[in-house]
Amino acid sequence: MGLRAKDLLSMEQLDKDEIDLILYTAKEMKNIIRRDIKKVPTLRGKTLVTLFYEPSTRTRTSFELAGKYMSADVVNISTAASSVVKGESLKDTGLTLEMMGTDVVVIRHGMAGAPHLLARTVKAHVINGGDGFHEHPTQSLLDLMTIREKLGDIAGLKAAIIGDILHSRVARSNVVGLKKMGAEVWVCGPPTLMPPGMEEMGARVTYELEEALRGAQVVMMLRIQLERQKSGLFPTLREYSRLYGLDMEKLKIASPGALVMHPGPINRGVEISAEVADSLQSVINEQVACGVAVRMALLYLMLGQKGE
Repeated sequence: MGLRAKDLLSMEQLDKDEIDLILYTAKEMKNIIRRDIKKVPTLRGKTLVTLFYEPSTRTRTSFELAGKYMSADVVNISTAASSVVKGESLKDTGLTLEMMGTDVVVIRHGMAGAPHLLARTVKAHVINGGDGFHEHPTQSLLDLMTIREKLGDIAGLKAAIIGDILHSRVARSNVVGLKKMGAEVWVCGPPTLMPPGMEEMGARVTYELEEALRGAQVVMMLRIQLERQKSGLFPTLREYSRLYGLDMEKLKIASPGALVMHPGPINRGVEISAEVADSLQSVINEQVACGVAVRMALLYLMLGQKGE
């Protein structure tokens, strides 16, 4: 069994069986990461291109490592140093990469829907590394893997996603992913940072941090996007932190031993205190390790199954 679609563009397209398959495969891939020599020949002769129109450390690096651990040839394209600055369109960039023999393109783009356009343009597999305020499916998959490793079955858990929901593609992908795996999902943040339509996606909306935290086994904090703070969406960072920041005292409201997650990068002292980020309940570093394993699993399921 493999994935039904050529591309991974959103969590919406995956059913529970496909998510289970990816997570099971990622668990096997984690064994490779733990070895002294992290190398298997699975994707020898295949080419992976990361095409990032926005800055990224974790997503780009983990895809690059995933490809290299599986012996693929990996090429990173930063659009600031490419023909994009000369006015080349996304479609033409995709066609150029295809003519060079690219097998997989991982794209991050500030415009929602850009990966869908690229997927319609090229025969290569396309993976959405984050598009606008739309989705970030591989982040959701690595979050699901982290939760499953720590807590077992995801069905029946209460997960609270807290912070800047409006600008967060991670929040949208995780609402979809967690609901498909049977979790109860709450989203919480200031009214000015809560987009319409979250209830239609299956999430419960609250503006009170205590209500979101009460009984939650998973607490997912989101980065306050400081570059947007000038928009007047909340009074000050200090006020935001007082109302929606997570410290050890507020964490006591959640279920005992609740997991604390964050997609990174963290604004310490704003959405999460340093004490919580470095606590035993924090699985932020485990999320990074699961990120490489999940991306290896996706590359394997898309390219490497034949004869393996």
